[in-house]
Amino acid sequence: QHQCRMAGKGIYFPDQKITVGDVEMPIVIFGDPAYPLMPWLMKPYTGALDSSKELFNYRLSKCRMVVECAFGRLEGRWRSLLTRSDLSETNIPIVIAACCVLHNLCESKGETFMAGWEVEANRLASAYKQPDTRAIRRAQQDAVRIREAL
Repeated sequence: QHQCRMAGKGIYFPDQKITVGDVEMPIVIFGDPAYPLMPWLMKPYTGALDSSKELFNYRLSKCRMVVECAFGRLEGRWRSLLTRSDLSETNIPIVIAACCVLHNLCESKGETFMAGWEVEANRLASAYKQPDTRAIRRAQQDAVRIREAL
């Protein structure tokens, strides 16, 4: 929940925005339907969809697949990314960046990546529940406007 509050305050992302139509949009993360819709976290539409919502979901899915593949490998190498972090908000981006750099070094040097690592990381990740608070539900109203504009 702490990370959600920090992300909502813009702590983790550059304060850069674009305007689409009349909606000002922050930098966003793409999530799957299990995540809460937030102004900084876009997820697909569910239920009966018109063609524009299906197109949005398709494009979101393509982007997410690339990101998920990369994060799957990253989490497979560095299991500490799967657990709750008690790091300060100052250190979280530094640790993640360090894991990314080390992972890229391993990939560029042809270090073996075991398929079982990613399977195990996915199994561990599925055990973590997402928060559901009143603050999240309030922020979802803003997120709906952003998703509609996207």
